[in-house]
Amino acid sequence: MPEFDYDLFVIGAGSGGVRAARIAAQYGAKVAVAEEHRVGGTCVIRGCVPKKLMVYASAFSEAFEDAKGYGWTVPEATFDWTTLIAHKDAEIDRLNAIYIRNLTASGAELFQSRAVVEGPHQVRICAEDRVVTARIILVATGGTPWLDMSLSGIEHVITSNEVFYLKKMPRRVVIAGGGYIAVEFAGIFNGLGADTTLVYRGPEILRGFDDEVRACVRSEMEKRGVRFEFDAIFTKLTKDADGITADLSTGKSLVADEILFATGRRPATEGLGLENAGVELDAVGAVKVNYESRSSVPSIYAIGDVTNRVNLTPVAIREGHAFADTVFGNTPRHVDHTLIPTAVFSQPEIGTVGLTEAEAAEAFDAVDVYRASFRPMLATLSGRDERMLMKVLVDAETDKVLGVHVVGHGAGEMAQLLGIAVKMGATKADFDATVAVHPTAAEELVTMRTPSAQLRRKAA
Repeated sequence: MPEFDYDLFVIGAGSGGVRAARIAAQYGAKVAVAEEHRVGGTCVIRGCVPKKLMVYASAFSEAFEDAKGYGWTVPEATFDWTTLIAHKDAEIDRLNAIYIRNLTASGAELFQSRAVVEGPHQVRICAEDRVVTARIILVATGGTPWLDMSLSGIEHVITSNEVFYLKKMPRRVVIAGGGYIAVEFAGIFNGLGADTTLVYRGPEILRGFDDEVRACVRSEMEKRGVRFEFDAIFTKLTKDADGITADLSTGKSLVADEILFATGRRPATEGLGLENAGVELDAVGAVKVNYESRSSVPSIYAIGDVTNRVNLTPVAIREGHAFADTVFGNTPRHVDHTLIPTAVFSQPEIGTVGLTEAEAAEAFDAVDVYRASFRPMLATLSGRDERMLMKVLVDAETDKVLGVHVVGHGAGEMAQLLGIAVKMGATKADFDATVAVHPTAAEELVTMRTPSAQLRRKAA
């Protein structure tokens, strides 16, 4: 009789959990995976993928307008929400099927059920009401939208979970939050023609990003028609035949057909039984793990957003792969969580890697800032009032590039390639030695020769 039913039991079939399960199975482990929702997780089912499809859809309105300057006569365009949602759903169904097929083809057993931890090696499969044992348990349950349940009328709002399944297009949208999810959806609904207002408790959107990037994106969004209410919180929500009324702490009231709360996410650990098994959680409910993704219980590991390290899908995939290599492949691998390139699919788009200007100035004695703000070529004939921003931050003492930030068309694609260079330790001289690709916006990255600012720390 085997000591355990499984070598590995994975709770959560998102991108990270599926990767870990597949790689472990390839190493010969007997693997089971439990998923209470749809296989694919937040990113594939109700996150990055459907959101990017909606970003594409919303960008066509601007493209139709720009086409006129290039000689096109474009009839007045109309948009059909139900067609977009139906096509989006079909694509998500396709991806969901691929994830299931790849998972089962690897040899892993899939349980379409919620699972909870009942001990260091015990997992209850709730749909079957039975307990199985595993040598190793991996928690990969991701995160979930957070709501302030004390707010009067909170039951009238939607989150990023529900927004992809609205039956009809809202004509008036209020979005709560200032992070990338809120900003991306503000761009989506505005581009699709909705009257869009973003409400944020702070003074500027996208906290944690470079300050110039934040201001540039907000300014460009305002040009496109998005309204902002800063330093404001919701005090009450009421619903009647005209819609939902949001009362703000500033004294203003906003009326909308839908109010989307994107006020943060929390690790999805509630009710998993982790505390009963002795797993330590932090103040927000994240599983505390070490560099190997091992929790305080030696047989229980955790990866992805449930650990609240770097909450990005590619990071969860890397963590899942490294876990399987280390535990089942006898090839120890650890994920480097520094210098991770990031994109925000706002309108305009953001691509970034490395330190912000404030972070660089705090960490280094001498920082040179190379900055370019310009009208992109696309806007010359279209007549659109639009600016791109590019920044390269350099350690003046070593010439090493500390961070690169881009705002504008294609910024996300640029960030992936910039990430390689910065991760390899590229210097400003390396950038300067690279021949420009002309005519492109990206050529600005290798043609900026004179610092726009030189930040020097004064001697104590």
